[in-house]
Amino acid sequence: MKNIYSKLITTFVFLLIAGATNAFAGNAVTITDPPNGAMVSSPVKVCMATEGVEVEPAKMGVNEGKGHHHIIVDVNLPKDLSKPIGKDANHIHMGDGSICKEITLSAGKHIIRTLFAKGNHVPYDPALTATVTINVK
Repeated sequence: MKNIYSKLITTFVFLLIAGATNAFAGNAVTITDPPNGAMVSSPVKVCMATEGVEVEPAKMGVNEGKGHHHIIVDVNLPKDLSKPIGKDANHIHMGDGSICKEITLSAGKHIIRTLFAKGNHVPYDPALTATVTINVK
């Protein structure tokens, strides 16, 4: 009987750990505005939502399941998710913990990605990301 309880507890712990590892799978991060395919004017207001993770300012440090958004414009996601996200015109940090940001874009087609990262700007792996394509008038 003791052996059965031991196996049940071991199985439960395994499932709990496996569930926590995959807790961020799916659509943990979405771009709520602008919608995919939208025709917009610049500046463009980009807003994100999260599910299963909590947005907090970068100054709060590295806390599992928490972090902040980065907007990545017209470039691919970083290949190495173990390094901090760069900061330039194509990589916009939202370390203040905000969920919306106005960005100035030239006329034409643009690809906007969001990438959720920990307080040290290192993304989660697998990446918590969403993408929309928009057209600016």
